[in-house]
Amino acid sequence: MRRLQDPCNGVDPRASARSERGLCRVLARGLRRQVEGSVGQRGSIPGSCGSRGARDTLPPEDEAGAIVCGRFTLTSTPEALAERFGLDAPPAAKARYNIAPGQDILVVRQPEGSARGAAFLRWGLVPSWAAEHDTGARRINARVESVADKPSFREAFRHRRCLVPANGFYEWADHGGVRQPFHVSLPGAALFAFAGLWERRHDAQRGSLESCTILTQDASPALRALHDRMPVVLPEAAYATWLDPTLQEIAPLHALLRESGDPGFGVHAVSTRVNHPRFDDPACLAPAAAAPRQESLF
Repeated sequence: MRRLQDPCNGVDPRASARSERGLCRVLARGLRRQVEGSVGQRGSIPGSCGSRGARDTLPPEDEAGAIVCGRFTLTSTPEALAERFGLDAPPAAKARYNIAPGQDILVVRQPEGSARGAAFLRWGLVPSWAAEHDTGARRINARVESVADKPSFREAFRHRRCLVPANGFYEWADHGGVRQPFHVSLPGAALFAFAGLWERRHDAQRGSLESCTILTQDASPALRALHDRMPVVLPEAAYATWLDPTLQEIAPLHALLRESGDPGFGVHAVSTRVNHPRFDDPACLAPAAAAPRQESLF
């Protein structure tokens, strides 16, 4: 079968963020799980693609200032992706262990007048009316509460929705001045999909750019100590409705999003190797190194 080609898995240095506002606000109580992790690096924040130096980098913010799901993983085989999302051809997607903003990521979409298919789009939505291609760093997320009204997202919400396949995502816990990465995933690292939007911008000098964003909502009780927001994860039964380009009414789309929630995520402390986007290998998911006992984050 013909395979779709991944045009770029590189890093856009202009996608790095400018601020630490709203980073991983963590409460040290109230959750069910006990997680003992290693001590992370002090004074540096894990984040987006694009840093040229040795320091860890910061995920971009969404337009409301909350950094959510600034990195994620996709490790399922192309054949598993094709089967799960009803694709005619397996996408040429290699295993990714540290996907960062500004990179081209796999999405599943159904443009009006076309069949469902896979594509690789820049993570960080650039509206069609934007002055430049390089304005997507602050739009890696779109909040469900305002997505139908914000000029950056409202047309895409009505006409250009997509699924973003994933096997997990990362968040960082700030505990006692230390930031520790955690991988959030389903049992067995099962495949799932974020709800996303996509957009196309044309530039006379630079050609067309297709980009995307991931929707976020209030965190479930099980994840709230890690972050007060979480990505929207759609149940498989909702895929066809979400992708339907003829569905343009706001009310049923919001109703569909209200059906999403925490599908049963687990949280695991992982290596601080993931803190820098230049590392994209299985070692990013290695359990956190042993450390002196800390007060539990959960």
